Amino acid sequence: MKTRALATGISVLALSLLAAGCAKDDTSTTTESGVKLVEGGTLTICTHLPYEPFEFTEGGEVVGFDPDVLKIAADAEGWDTKVVDISWETIVSGEALNTGQCDVAAGAMTITDEREAVMDFTDPYFEATQALMTKTGSGITSLEDLAGKTIAVQDATTGADYVKENAPKDAKIVTFEDSALMQQAVKTGKADAGVNDNGLLNYFVSQNDDVEVVTEFQTGESYGFSVKKGGNDELLSVINDAIASDDYDTVYEKWFGSAPE
Repeated sequence: MKTRALATGISVLALSLLAAGCAKDDTSTTTESGVKLVEGGTLTICTHLPYEPFEFTEGGEVVGFDPDVLKIAADAEGWDTKVVDISWETIVSGEALNTGQCDVAAGAMTITDEREAVMDFTDPYFEATQALMTKTGSGITSLEDLAGKTIAVQDATTGADYVKENAPKDAKIVTFEDSALMQQAVKTGKADAGVNDNGLLNYFVSQNDDVEVVTEFQTGESYGFSVKKGGNDELLSVINDAIASDDYDTVYEKWFGSAPE
C-alpha cells in the first residue's frame, strides 16, 4: 500500500541535543484539563525509527500508524505534535519519560509486566503476534527448520525474547539495533530468517516480493502507548479517548487496508 505523508506539525528532534547535556529552559505546563506536557501546547512523542508502518520518516516528516493515532489525541486538545527519535532501550526502561524527554512513548510497544513496572500504559490499541520471515521460496516454514541456521531479531523486542526461548539450540541468533537492519539481513541473505511483529513484517513483504512471511506465532500481545509512571493519568485518558474514537478506525484502515475487527 502506498504510504501518505502525515499532516504538518510532526517533526524529528535530534537525540544529540539531549545527549549533549545542554541546559534547556523549563517549558513544561499543565493544561486546563490537568494534562502535564513537557512543552506547552505540544504533545512530545518518543519513538525509535524506523518501524514501518508504525513510525518512519518519509519526505522529512515522521509518518505512520502510531503518530497518526496520537495526532487524534493532540487535535482533540488543540496541541501540536513533535517526535523525538531515541534508542529503544531508553524508551522501554522508562528513562525517556522519567527525564522529561517526552510526554508519551510509542513504537508498536507490547505491554508487558516488566514495562508496566516502569511506565503507565494506555488501553491496548493493536493486537499483535510474532511472525517468521524468510526469502521467498526458501522452504523454511517453522522455527524448527532453522536448526544450524541464522535468525535475525531486533534488540530488546518481544520477538527477540521469543526466538531465544523457542529456537533450536544450534540456531545462530543475530541481533540488530533497529527493524530495518533486521529485515535487510533476511532480504540480502545475511540471515536465513527473521522474527518480529506481524504488522511490521507483513507490511515489509507487501513492498518486497523476494521475502515472505511463512508462519505466525500466537503470543497474545497487545500494543500500548506509555506515559510516566504515576505521573499523567489525565493524558492517558485523552489518548484512550482517541483509541476509542471513529477517527482511530479511519487511521487503522489507512495503514492496514481494512477497519479493525
